Amino acid sequence: MADEELGNENRMKPVTQAPIKSRRKFDETFKREAVNNWLNSGKSAEVIAQELGLAANRLYAWRRRFAPADAGGRATAGAKPGSPADLQAQLDAALREVRHLREQRDILKKTLGILSEPSTNAMPGLRR
Repeated sequence: MADEELGNENRMKPVTQAPIKSRRKFDETFKREAVNNWLNSGKSAEVIAQELGLAANRLYAWRRRFAPADAGGRATAGAKPGSPADLQAQLDAALREVRHLREQRDILKKTLGILSEPSTNAMPGLRR
């Protein structure tokens, strides 16, 4: 009778496995946008991380990697969003990108001009 009274307690409960969390991977664009959102919003890293479903330490790590660099090559970690140093760094980065895009455009224009010229070694009478 003692076994019957303890029967419910002695039964083994089925083991349920906790769901296995897969490691989330974020592409570079997401990381950059998350850092820019954080730095330009004026909110704390914890608030932005919570909004994005991240740990705040991820934002800090991404900032070290993706934050705009000033003229000395250091990240503007101490600069407040919207500060003159931050704005100057953004302006410098934008000007570098514009210069690069103009060079690419000019190269493409020259290539198009070369490819659209009639061939000089085509057989006579075979014009397009």
